[in-house]
Amino acid sequence: MTDKIDKSKVLRTSIGLMNDKLHFKGLTDGRDPISIDYIPPLGDDLGYTSLELFLLSLSSCVGSAMLIFLRRMNRTVSAFDISAVGVRKEVHPTGFNDITLELNIVSGDVTEADLNKVTGMMDSYCPVSSMLKADVKISYRFNIVKQ
Repeated sequence: MTDKIDKSKVLRTSIGLMNDKLHFKGLTDGRDPISIDYIPPLGDDLGYTSLELFLLSLSSCVGSAMLIFLRRMNRTVSAFDISAVGVRKEVHPTGFNDITLELNIVSGDVTEADLNKVTGMMDSYCPVSSMLKADVKISYRFNIVKQ
C-alpha cells in the first residue's frame, strides 16, 4: 500500500536557522528555498519578512480565486496583478489591522460589477482571506484597463 498525501489537504513546510540572528531558510517539498528574515537590528534584512510572505499569500489566493470565477463568467483577462498594503496594529501582537488589495486588470469585458461580485465571494473561496475575516478589514480597489 502506498501512502500518498493529497497536497491540497496536507501541506508541509520547514525552516532552518541560517545565522545567529533571525535569518531562516524556508522549504517546501520540491520547491526552491526562500529566505525569511527580519529588519535590523533583530535581523539582517536578508529575505522576506513573515508578514510580507503573508501579504503575498493573500494576494495569490485572492488572485487565483478571482481569475477562476472571472473565467467561469467567460470574461477575458489579458493581464492581472495585485498590489497589497497592510497596516499593522499598534499593540502586540502587531499583525495586520487593515489590508488593501489593489487589482490591476487588462480586459475588454470585465466590469467593476463583475469584480465586486467575485470579491464578495473571497471569504468563501480563498482560505487565506477566510482566516482573516474576523480580525482584519480587507478592502479592494480596482483599476480596469480596457483593451
